[in-house]
Formats: sequence, C-alpha cells, structure tokens
Amino acid sequence: MIGIAGAGKVGAQVGLEVASMGIDDIAMVDIVPGLAEGEALDISHRLSDAGVDVAVTGSTDFSVLRGASLVIVAAGLARKPGMTRMDLLSKNSGIISSVTKEAAKHAPDCVMLMVTNPMDAMTYVALKATGFPKARVVGQGGVLDNSRFKYVLAKKLNVSRSSITSLVMGEHGENMIPVASHTYVGGVPLADLLTEEEIQQAIEDTRKVAAEVISKKGATIFAPGRSVARMANAIASDTKEVMGASAYLEGEYGLKGICIGVPVKLGAQGIEKIYELKLSDRERDWFNKGADTLREAVASLTV
Repeated sequence: MIGIAGAGKVGAQVGLEVASMGIDDIAMVDIVPGLAEGEALDISHRLSDAGVDVAVTGSTDFSVLRGASLVIVAAGLARKPGMTRMDLLSKNSGIISSVTKEAAKHAPDCVMLMVTNPMDAMTYVALKATGFPKARVVGQGGVLDNSRFKYVLAKKLNVSRSSITSLVMGEHGENMIPVASHTYVGGVPLADLLTEEEIQQAIEDTRKVAAEVISKKGATIFAPGRSVARMANAIASDTKEVMGASAYLEGEYGLKGICIGVPVKLGAQGIEKIYELKLSDRERDWFNKGADTLREAVASLTV
C-alpha cells in the first residue's frame, strides 16, 4: 500500500496519478475534516471509469497509513505568488517534523518520498525526525525540474520532447542546475545545437518557469503530480530507474550533512546508489552555491 500525507492540490494530484498507474492501493490522510475522504472518493470514481481496480481511501487519522511500503509527504503550506521555496522554511519545518514522525509510527519500514517545499531542507527534516536510514528518505525535485528543462529545450529547438536526454541537479530552488554538459538531443550534445548564450538562457528560463505558473494560476499541480508518480512507481515497482532526486550526502560531490539533488537509482529500498557526475566549472559553482544555501537553511532549524 502507498500512503499520501497531505491531500491538498498537489497531494490529490499525486493520488490521482499514482492510482491511475494501478501500482497499489492508496491511503490518503489530511488534518482537514473530509478532505482526504472526498478526494479518495473522487479519484475512485475516476478509476472506475478507467477500469483500474485499486482501492483509494481517505482519513484524518494517520493510522490509515499502517503498513505502507511508501509514504509520499505533500503536507504543509504551499508556495504563493512572489514567494521563493525557501520562504516556506520555518513554517513548514515544524509541520513536516510532526507529520513524518506520525507517518513513521504507523509505517516504520516505509520509504518516505518528500514533496513539500523547500523540498531539500524538508527531506533533511524528515530524515532527522524519523531516524530512518538515509536510503529510505528521498526528495523529489530533479524529475520535476527536468520536465521543465525539456519543455524549454523542445520549444527552442523545435524537436520532440521525447528526443531529449537531460538531468537537473542541485538545490530545488533558485540554484538548480540543468546540467547542459550532460544533455543530448537524439545523442547529439546540446553544445553542438545551441550557443553558450542560448544554453544559459534556457537554464534561466527553466529556473523561472515555476514562478510563472504560480503567478498565473496560484500553484503548480499537474507537473509535480506526474513527477512524484514516476518516482513512486520506481520505488513501489522496484524498477531501478536512475533519475534526479534529493539525497543525503556523506562525502559524495565533496559534501556532507545536507540533502541535495543528485542522480540516484531508485528501487524498493529507496536510494540504492548515488552517481557522481563530472560537472563543468560553472555547474560545480552552481552546485556548491545551492549546497551553501541548504547548509545555512538546515543550520537554522531545530529538528
């Protein structure tokens, strides 16, 4: 069974995406009376029309998560127009500490997949609050940011999105790194197709696009839901897929004691391997800048 803590806009979309894949039964929990139950019913009706036979339940009681092999945490306050992800740090850290402890109580052997912003810092909070092994606490971010990078490049190059192989690393925030040095279009290096100036513009566009969505509709919903579902499938179905995710580092990339986006292999036990890529000097500088931001953020928290 897959648990979802937080049935707001993103949590509900995650529930719909994961349920539609038919991976496993789903239990949703939210402190707002009736919200998780209502979303579970709505999703169940959608599944009935599609002929997908998984059970979706909702509750205000965290015991509904009992025995879950994967718990997706989307609880907390959402980013609003004009806010950065890091603006949510102090407000969401207490919520996430409480929610993840409660989830761990009922699903002590689960993998925990963090969605709440600022995501890297909240992944760290969950790791410390639960006491879970580092492999079993992972944050989404790179998959979502990479979908946006692909969108930007596909428009710029006028090619199918499916032909682009790319990766986004680093802080899920203002210092994210669309890794141009490891981006290919049908096997052709990106540097052979765009000038350095055009590549840097594509990177800046990728960093700004979430704020643009939020300014126009109030929240990012569909893209995060799909990205989390991909990661959930990799974990619940043990696919061993390699993708960008927030992981706790203990020396990789020369960093220790923070969670930050890196390429990882995901399977039933969570993060099975962290891959170290050779980055360009510019990319390494961005990566370290994001690491410094996250180090300051977690230092300000009491977990």
